[in-house]
Amino acid sequence: MRLAVFLTPRHALRLAPAAERLGLEYALAPEGFRGDGVSVLGAAAAVTSRLTLASGLLQAPARSPVLTALTALTLDELSGGRFELGLGVSAADVARGWYAADLRRPLAWLREYVEVVRCALSGAPVRYAGEHWRLPPDDPDGTAAVAQLRAFEPRPELPILLGGVGPRALELAGAIADGWIGAFCSPERISWALDHVRIGRSRAGASLDGFRVLPSIPIGVGPDAESAAVALRPYYANFLALGRGTGVYAGVATDMGYGEQVQRVHRLVAAGDRAGAAAAVPLDLIRRTALLGDAHSIGARMSEYAAAGVTILGLTLLAADFDDQVDVLRTAAQALDLAQGVSR
Repeated sequence: MRLAVFLTPRHALRLAPAAERLGLEYALAPEGFRGDGVSVLGAAAAVTSRLTLASGLLQAPARSPVLTALTALTLDELSGGRFELGLGVSAADVARGWYAADLRRPLAWLREYVEVVRCALSGAPVRYAGEHWRLPPDDPDGTAAVAQLRAFEPRPELPILLGGVGPRALELAGAIADGWIGAFCSPERISWALDHVRIGRSRAGASLDGFRVLPSIPIGVGPDAESAAVALRPYYANFLALGRGTGVYAGVATDMGYGEQVQRVHRLVAAGDRAGAAAAVPLDLIRRTALLGDAHSIGARMSEYAAAGVTILGLTLLAADFDDQVDVLRTAAQALDLAQGVSR
């Protein structure tokens, strides 16, 4: 198992090379309310030389599949071949509210989207006639240009990773992608998710060999779990309240047995009491889905994630100060060494 760090605009120019020096192998940039992932990755490419850089995740409704392919090829060029493309459809309310995209069949839409992206990455002319995507569109007068990304070497093998929470989304990732990026994952949920990913892999005639399993796991360092969780509480409260308390992450937490607490968090956020909402997040939920404590306890938890099938453990840092973030990464690197029996 390898370590990754999720980058946001704040501190990214310093944090990416610091992560590289500490021996991390991946850096990802999310997209949405935490910032524009493409800008962050372009900046990170300029200040690193070994880190694999991945979008985690680009919100597919925000851009056409041809533009996504062009963005991927550009980032791959800027990074010297170190880029991997992570994609997701985002939540339905975000797709509608931010991008005016009404995705009635989001997984069928995403399947076609990925097919168009792969065609564009191959360097071939993009001619696609699907249910959700038609490129070029119906063009009676023949004036629409056929997209072909000639400025770059073809990269049909560029890895594509998909986000997903539900069984059908996980099966789709297994069938058409090179990896899966997850969130709000306990080791038990990783095992459950991979059961569905395997179904998709089987349909595609493939195994899990080489398939990236990359959950985003919040990490808090401290002498004990309770103190380490303090910095994580606002993050959890924010995610649980998305979609007015009925979003995908609220659903995951509800499935884990925290439905009543999720609704309380939502009510407090809706009332403007974000401090109260953070305090209302169950410590047990954070324990099950985060890395908490010192290097030894975090290393033990890393071993559980590795045993569940994680290949790349994505660290979500919630410390605000740059030096504190580096200290957290240093502890994580030490924890992984302990988990793997490595001495440095």
